[in-house]
Amino acid sequence: MRMQRRELIGSTVLGSAALALSGCATATAQGGGAGRTPFEVQRVTLPIVGSDEVFPVRRIYCIGRNYRAHAIEMGSNPDREPPFFFQKPTDAIQYVAAGTVADHPYPPLTRNYHYEAELVAVLGRGGRNVPVDRALDLVYGYSLGLDMTRRDLQRAMGDEKKPWEIGKSFDRSAPIGAVHRVAQTGHFRQGAIWLKVNGQVKQNADLRQMIWSVAEQISRLSEANELFPGDIIYSGTPENVGPVVRGDVIEMHIDGLPNLSVRIT
Repeated sequence: MRMQRRELIGSTVLGSAALALSGCATATAQGGGAGRTPFEVQRVTLPIVGSDEVFPVRRIYCIGRNYRAHAIEMGSNPDREPPFFFQKPTDAIQYVAAGTVADHPYPPLTRNYHYEAELVAVLGRGGRNVPVDRALDLVYGYSLGLDMTRRDLQRAMGDEKKPWEIGKSFDRSAPIGAVHRVAQTGHFRQGAIWLKVNGQVKQNADLRQMIWSVAEQISRLSEANELFPGDIIYSGTPENVGPVVRGDVIEMHIDGLPNLSVRIT
């Protein structure tokens, strides 16, 4: 596939010059203008392991039903249907340091709060209509995270044929670890992914069981949206998602990354 202009935007601007941009930066969206802002908007960043730099999060994408058994348990066609994506706001990020158990608040409005363990790819380059064989060039690094879900609200909205954003896109619904650069880890194509609640294994699978690989996800997503440095992609969860209550401790693991743990409060 021939690369279009602006398809690959170049190396990520993660250096000190880019990080000097704040919530009142003059780089604005089309139609916006430079000038003073009436208040500051907090910038969302993640630590980069082995560096004094931080990774600025621009947009959070998530792929749905990307493991066959999970698709079945959610009542979906387990075959290789076209991938679909949804988004979370950047303030869904809850950074969880390795070796700690972070307090994670049980959210309002739900009585059926679910965990979903996922590999997270973070992008340091952007592009549009990116071919699969170039897609991994966009990846700056990886992390692991939880796509926490108000399942009762998600299902109720789905039953009513309404957007189920309220079930997915809320405060601190995306706990995540630090960013590990590709040079440190390589690309994740296989390896164990599991999740425990109070020491009991709930999810247990291998990354090779993804229906759509990370490269394919990036390629397909770039057909719908131009991707940019700072975008992150939650790459789907295995089967056996389930509920947690206050006091439960979640621990998740991906081979090659430090475990992530939260306590529901």
